[in-house]
Amino acid sequence: MENLETRLNEVARIAVRLEQETGCPAQLLIAQWAIESKWGEKPVGHANYFGVKRAARHTQWCTVATREVVNGRSVIENLEFADYDALADSCRDYAWLITQGAPYHAAWARYQGDHDLHTLIAAVADIYATDPNYARLATTIAGQANVAQAIAETHQEAPTNVAAISTPQTDRTPEGAEIVTSRP
Repeated sequence: MENLETRLNEVARIAVRLEQETGCPAQLLIAQWAIESKWGEKPVGHANYFGVKRAARHTQWCTVATREVVNGRSVIENLEFADYDALADSCRDYAWLITQGAPYHAAWARYQGDHDLHTLIAAVADIYATDPNYARLATTIAGQANVAQAIAETHQEAPTNVAAISTPQTDRTPEGAEIVTSRP
């Protein structure tokens, strides 16, 4: 993955496919991918683009020093994170976690009833990350024009021409926004 536009387009194609398969909103997946991996630049380990912590279902993992917010203070902890062979594997596990994982059952059930993306983002953020500003940033990214454009262009593509997305980068994460999440 060369630049932000290329990385965003690649994850948008995967996110749209996973939304069709699992119901996990593409905007949510892309927003958390952007936060957790700095728009695809810095995965944890080889290919953990979501900062997913190690669980019994994971066969690959790594230990990483990461910043967490504990009792209002930023601390460094050495934690075990899942690792994946590729971006698509990381995205698939993230979609599974949100739609099937026990910590998110209530949020997912509510979303199934009301399809309120902002409420889902806030509920997921409260569980997913320790930073109190995480939900605000995830909501901002989910609503960015470049994210909407990448998703829209993916929907418009012919199934045989998946590689032909070109999306202008028009919005960025707000300057100075710092999010402490469950990834380094």
